[in-house]
Amino acid sequence: MARPEEKAQNMLNKWVRMREDEAKLSSNLTLSGRRPYLASLCENLQEAEKWRKQIIREISNGIRDIQNPGMGAHAIRSLNDKINKLLREKRHWNRRIKELGGPDHESIERASASREANGDNIIGLSGSGGYKYFGEAKNLPGVKELFMREAVKATKRKRGDIYKFINTDYYGLRDEEDGVLLDFEGEAERRISARINSLCERARQLRDERRIDRTAQVKAPEDGYDEDYDYLSSEDEGEGVGGVTGAIDAIASLPTQELVAETILDRKKK
Repeated sequence: MARPEEKAQNMLNKWVRMREDEAKLSSNLTLSGRRPYLASLCENLQEAEKWRKQIIREISNGIRDIQNPGMGAHAIRSLNDKINKLLREKRHWNRRIKELGGPDHESIERASASREANGDNIIGLSGSGGYKYFGEAKNLPGVKELFMREAVKATKRKRGDIYKFINTDYYGLRDEEDGVLLDFEGEAERRISARINSLCERARQLRDERRIDRTAQVKAPEDGYDEDYDYLSSEDEGEGVGGVTGAIDAIASLPTQELVAETILDRKKK
C-alpha cells in the first residue's frame, strides 16, 4: 500500500516544484493567481504581457460567441458590453506595459486598425464615446438605423475635408524633383527656340527682298540727284525703304502665341 502513496507524493512534489519555478519568473505574482483589478498593481513586465494575452483571448472568445443570432437581444447586449469592458481594460494594460519598458502595443494596434480600415475589413462598428458593436449587436433594434444615418452624413464632404488632401504635390511645387519635367521643358524650349530662329531668318530674308525691290524703284528727284541724301535709310514719317524695313523688323520681333503661352505657364509655376 505504501508504493502507490509514494508515487502520488512524488507527483505532488513535482507539481509543487513546477509552481515554484513559475513563481520565480515573476517577483510580484499574486497569491490567488488572478488578474489584478488595476493594471498599476502589476510591477513585472512578463506578468503584464501574460495578463494582456489573457484579455485578448477573452475578447476573441466573446467576438466568436456574439456571432450567434439565436442568443437573444438581452444576451447579445450583455456580451457586447463585456467585450467593450475588456477592450478598455486591454488599453490600460497596454499603457502599463509601455510604462514598464515594453513595446508600445497601442501604436501597433492603431496602425493595424488603419490598415484594416483602408481594406474595408472592419470587425466592429464604432459608436459614440468609443463604444463598439460586434457581430449580431450591429443588427439590434435602433443600432442599425443609427449607423445608416451616420453613413448618410459621412457621404457629405465639407470644405475642410477637401483641404485635407491639398498639399505641395497638388500645386505642383515638387514636380521638378524627379527631373522628368525638366527634360520635357528643355525639349520644348529647344523646339520653340528653333522655331523662333527660323521665323527671324525668314523675316530677314523678306526684309532683304523688299529692300532690293525698293532700291530698284527709287528714282532721283526732279531737281537733281542729291548725293548726300540716303534714299534707303530715310525713315521720316515712315516713308522710304527704311520705314518699311523698320516695320518688318518690328513684326518679326513680336513673340508668337505659343511663346506667350509657354512664358505665362513658366511664371505660374514659379
